[in-house]
Amino acid sequence: MKNVYFLSDAHLGSRAIPHGRTQERRLVNFLDGIKHKAAAVYLLGDMFDFWYEFKLVVPKGYTRFLGKISELTDLGVEVHFFIGNHDIWCGDYLEKECGVILHREPLTCEIYGKEFFLAHGDGLGDDDRKFKFLRTVFHSHTLQCLFSALHPRWSVELGLEWAKHSRLKRENGREPDYMGEDKEPLVLFAKDYLKTHADINYFIFGHRHIMLDLMLSRSSRLMILGDWIHDFSYAVFDGESMFLEQYIEGETAL
Repeated sequence: MKNVYFLSDAHLGSRAIPHGRTQERRLVNFLDGIKHKAAAVYLLGDMFDFWYEFKLVVPKGYTRFLGKISELTDLGVEVHFFIGNHDIWCGDYLEKECGVILHREPLTCEIYGKEFFLAHGDGLGDDDRKFKFLRTVFHSHTLQCLFSALHPRWSVELGLEWAKHSRLKRENGREPDYMGEDKEPLVLFAKDYLKTHADINYFIFGHRHIMLDLMLSRSSRLMILGDWIHDFSYAVFDGESMFLEQYIEGETAL
């Protein structure tokens, strides 16, 4: 039985990450190391810091990453790509060129007999009105069409600078630390969701840039995956056990 892997929040191309090229190479090396051991890889959002597809144009860069996920799909590995709040604007390029399975909404699915709830995590359990307003704006089809009318030299520049500003305004460029079970939005969401969906065994989220492994009940567990900026973390499910790990080149057994 092959493993199933989960990771998120690489924010490739971010102008706020000084080690971006090293970061991408490490991610590609990780994917290369699991390509013959993986049945599926779930990329749970914000793999790019900014991504916008025009009809005939996609952002430059990411060659190594896109090539590696294409290699995985060519080998028969399922690669599931969830849009996040930084890479909302995916068209069909990743599906057609790289062979990924694109998800625009949370997914409930069965993996090796266990029930999973998978999502990037933005907007779940969070009552921040400003964030909800921006999320609605960014998901607006009308506004996306208007944005497409701008020349890429301006629109892509705007997107990259917006994302950079968003990260730099946080202390040390990092998300707030874990706020506890009674305040963490994704924990609150999962606990509430369990009340009507008691069969969920695993909730797996990205978005928060913290590593969290929390038992919600005797049969339900929540994981927040960390990121590929500071943590280089991922979860792996072998059909029986789930582990939250950090990738260290040359040392990690995948």
